[in-house]
Amino acid sequence: MYIAMVSAECAPIAKAGGLGDFVQGLARELSIRGNQVEIFLPKYDSLRFDRIRGLTKVYEGLWVPYYDQWVHCDVEHGEVDGLQCYFIDEHARENFFRRGKIYGEPDDANRFAFYCRAVLEFMLKSGRHPDVIHCNDWQTGLIPVLLYEIYQGLGMKHTRACYTLHNMGHQGVTGESILRQVGLKPERLMTMERLLDPVNHRAVNLMKGGIVFSNFVTTVSPRYAWEIQHTDQGMGLQGLLQYYDRKFGGVLNGIDYSVWNPELDPHLPQPYGPDTLPQKAASKKALRQRLGLDDVFKPIITVVSRLDRQKGVDLIRRAIYFSLESGCQFVLLGSAPEPAVNERFWGIKREMDSNPDCHLELTYDEELSHLIYGGADMILIPSVYEPCGLTQMIAMKYGVVPIVRRVGGLADTVFDANYSDRPFEERNGYLFDELTESALEAAMGRAIGLWLRFPEYFRQLRVNGMRADNSWNRPGQSYLDIYHHLRN
Repeated sequence: MYIAMVSAECAPIAKAGGLGDFVQGLARELSIRGNQVEIFLPKYDSLRFDRIRGLTKVYEGLWVPYYDQWVHCDVEHGEVDGLQCYFIDEHARENFFRRGKIYGEPDDANRFAFYCRAVLEFMLKSGRHPDVIHCNDWQTGLIPVLLYEIYQGLGMKHTRACYTLHNMGHQGVTGESILRQVGLKPERLMTMERLLDPVNHRAVNLMKGGIVFSNFVTTVSPRYAWEIQHTDQGMGLQGLLQYYDRKFGGVLNGIDYSVWNPELDPHLPQPYGPDTLPQKAASKKALRQRLGLDDVFKPIITVVSRLDRQKGVDLIRRAIYFSLESGCQFVLLGSAPEPAVNERFWGIKREMDSNPDCHLELTYDEELSHLIYGGADMILIPSVYEPCGLTQMIAMKYGVVPIVRRVGGLADTVFDANYSDRPFEERNGYLFDELTESALEAAMGRAIGLWLRFPEYFRQLRVNGMRADNSWNRPGQSYLDIYHHLRN
């Protein structure tokens, strides 16, 4: 099949979170299976151009409607780790994608609405008629709407739209002028059955548009699919997702084992796997040397995460102190987008700077993250909600035992060492339910106790996680089944 992946992100060239890994991993899996896959992205000025091979202009003079004007664009093509990528290079007065970053601008809705129209205009003008356009999150929510309302009538009759929800916390709620911007009719679309936001009845909800107008909707884990239909995690769209249940399902994300694999990882001092686990000690030693931690007989507990409220920052803060009180070392890697949270963690960092058992790295460093996974014993993920989560799957591949809250994709991938109904060889971590310090400490205490008193059992938890298949193999097949269903 010919599949077009349309997204605001793609690792490693434009990545702000798990969406970038999703696009890269799924596109690679679909390509390996013999499909023609093309990825479409804005040409941000912040792209990792060093990772793009053969970047060349392939289409000049693409004129894209913008209100009552036309904006000139070019389209460039390059190869990213073997994946075919097309970049919309707009020349608007507003410089939509020359902002030094992917998100966080006051006109984000305008920027990505323009991108949606430009992608479809390029497909039409260049004769591209994908079997499926796979859209992701609110930034591409207008593509199914535009496809149905405009482009099918211009000849793209057989193209179908699959739409994946990565995070219901961001829905692209904006003013109705966004519809006029891209050539759509507000009087037709500003209804409760179509794009009207269920909370603000004067606003457009771009994610809702993607759900209503796409041919199939997925989210990134089965548990999250249930949560967003039946709990407040749906953020106001629960009823809509229940109404469209016949075209909705959860497909658990995978991780890319060509990137995340301790047997192949160039960032580790020595490779290791489930059959050579003692060699993990070299990574632990290297991590301690790099971060200035004492080389002592203690477990290393880590957090590798964006530090925002979704990720349970209050529990992360408590975990730092509980780890040290329990005779462990603690390593944190992550940045906080919210100033108040950022300042709180900088205060902890200043407090811990001279502590030989604690290091906080308040940024994101991809290379260092590999070494942390290589050296850590346990990883903490106390999320308020978690659509899928990749860090627990990466950590398990590296022999790190996850301690997680039982939500979303965490509940689909981590099985409690003591209380799971699965056989022991499938158990791989520790879970807790309540969003409280006492629940967190109870789960951490069980994990730390096993490391100290029963090292052979702890080793078996590591091996169980390393041998689990969290690759893109099964989700890749699930998406192909969905695409075939849509095409037929």
